[in-house]
Amino acid sequence: MNTADSLRLGFATGYWSAGPQPGAAEAVTTADELGLDSVWTSEAYGSDALTPLAWWGARTSRVRLGTAVAQMPARTPTATAMAALTLDHLSGGRFVLGLGASGPQVVEGWYGQPYARPLERTREYVDVVRQVLRREEPVRLDGRQIQLPLSGGTGQGKALRATVHPLRADLPILLAAQGPKNTELAAEIADGWLPFLFSPRLSDVYAQRLAAGFARRTAEARPASEFEVAAAVPVSLGRDVAEAADRLRPHLALYIGGMGSASTNFHRRAIERLGYEAACAEVTRRWTAGDRGGASAAVPTDLVLDVALAGNPAQLREQAVAWRESVVTTLVIQTDPRVLPQVVAALRE
Repeated sequence: MNTADSLRLGFATGYWSAGPQPGAAEAVTTADELGLDSVWTSEAYGSDALTPLAWWGARTSRVRLGTAVAQMPARTPTATAMAALTLDHLSGGRFVLGLGASGPQVVEGWYGQPYARPLERTREYVDVVRQVLRREEPVRLDGRQIQLPLSGGTGQGKALRATVHPLRADLPILLAAQGPKNTELAAEIADGWLPFLFSPRLSDVYAQRLAAGFARRTAEARPASEFEVAAAVPVSLGRDVAEAADRLRPHLALYIGGMGSASTNFHRRAIERLGYEAACAEVTRRWTAGDRGGASAAVPTDLVLDVALAGNPAQLREQAVAWRESVVTTLVIQTDPRVLPQVVAALRE
């Protein structure tokens, strides 16, 4: 549980649509000037997470620079480790590697990679990244998903060790997770959890899942007391809850009705676990029928306030109390980059 002063604030630049969000570069600089803990970039199947972080992060000096998330199927684990150690050197030890498995639609449709057994693949992937960063010996893994050196190749593959000495062997690795098993895995093998569509109302449930993972944590890992929970939280500043919530309904409708495949949508499942099965069914029905406006209108205000902050400054501060009392250690603000200073001011008063 956090005290009023211990909950850190971060800023998520979000996904690009046709191009960079207006004001995103300036907001990253502002986040640094305001003393925010971190800024985070994302990727799906358009812009990547690493390039903007390096480009915009070059203008900063204090704020931590994190990926939320870098998709594992986009790069081999050694390529991801190379990018991580490179950015960590360039930023003076401010890089945070947030990883995510993505879903079958993107993994198989965009990256052409198999999706089966994502938990197993995640465990092996993190193992390889950590081996690269520790640089104790050449990287080897004889896994079911990953083999280094490659098994069944030409036979000329050689176990290698990074030529560059990483700045930090214990560079933080955080995992994006929504399902119970994935959340437990994050607590077991990672340095933090990147939840999305988190509800402080279920903080005790999340704490139980994290505890189950902590029970399997190895002695080499950071203490569970240092584990980070950096939750991405949509924030809309307006005259009142009704006006502000209306701005967030399309965002949530997209994740409920338009993300993933017809049979696999982890975002919709996460919201259904909050008790909104009927609302999710209606949003999905309207979205599938092409009624985007109707899908947005079908998102209940209670749902918006369960996973987001919406309202005037006083209302945002009141709503944030529940987040401060939850397992969240960093509230990562998702908002229009141009109003970031006003949102931060509201949450800090």
